[in-house]
Amino acid sequence: MFALTHFVAPPEESIKSQILQLVVDNLTDISAIGITPSNPLYSLYQYGIGFEVHLYLEAMAGTRDLSVELIVACDPRDPQTVTGFLLYLPVQGDSQACSVAYLAVHSRYRRLGIARAMLAQMTAQYPHAELACAVNKVGYFEAMGFTVLAARGPQVLMNTRDHTSEGQVAMLDVAPIYRTLEVQQIHTYLLKQHGKRAMVDAEKQRDRHLDQLQRKAQAFVQERLGERAWQQRGTTVHLV
Repeated sequence: MFALTHFVAPPEESIKSQILQLVVDNLTDISAIGITPSNPLYSLYQYGIGFEVHLYLEAMAGTRDLSVELIVACDPRDPQTVTGFLLYLPVQGDSQACSVAYLAVHSRYRRLGIARAMLAQMTAQYPHAELACAVNKVGYFEAMGFTVLAARGPQVLMNTRDHTSEGQVAMLDVAPIYRTLEVQQIHTYLLKQHGKRAMVDAEKQRDRHLDQLQRKAQAFVQERLGERAWQQRGTTVHLV
C-alpha cells in the first residue's frame, strides 16, 4: 500500500513541500521538546523546525559539509502523494552507522507499516542505527529492533546495537535559525496576539514540560537499565 524511494540528492519541490507539511502537522511528535498546539509558542516552533528540515534537504545538494539521506513513502495509486518520510545522517568514519534525524507518517496512512518499512530499508544499508524518542514511543521502536541505551535530555536514546558508534555525525548548527528576522517577526506577532503575560507563561509552560519529559526519560532508563545508565555514553548525535 506504499512505495519507497531513496534520495541522496534533494527531492523535487512537490515532494519537499509535502515533507515540510508533514513536519508542521506532526510537530509534537517530531520535536524533542514535545510542544503541543495549546502552547502559544507552537507556531514559532513549527516554523523553526520546519526550517531545520528545509536546510537538511537543501544540504543534500552538497551545499554544506553534511551527509544526508532520505527515504520517502508514497501512495502507489498516486506516486506524487507523500505518505511518510525518514531523514537520516550517515556517520562519518563508520560506514555501517547512521542517526535518524526526522521521521513522520501522514495521519491517514498510519498503522500500515510505513515507518517500519522505511526503517528496515535504512538499516539494510546502515545496520548500526541510532535514534532518540519519547518514552511512550520506546516500545514501538523496540519492536523494530532498537534497544534502550540511555537518556538524552527529554528523550530516550536507542540503537540497533548495545553501544553508540565511535564515528562522528556532521549536523547543522540550528541555533541561528531562532535568531533570524523571520522568527523575530513571528514572536512579535504572537506577542501582539496573546500579550506579554501569556507569552511569558507559554515559555514557563514549555520549560516545565521539558523538565517533566527529562525526569520521565531519566526515570524510565534508570528503571530499565540501572541507576547510572541514564548518563550519556560514547559519541552522541543531535536529534530533533
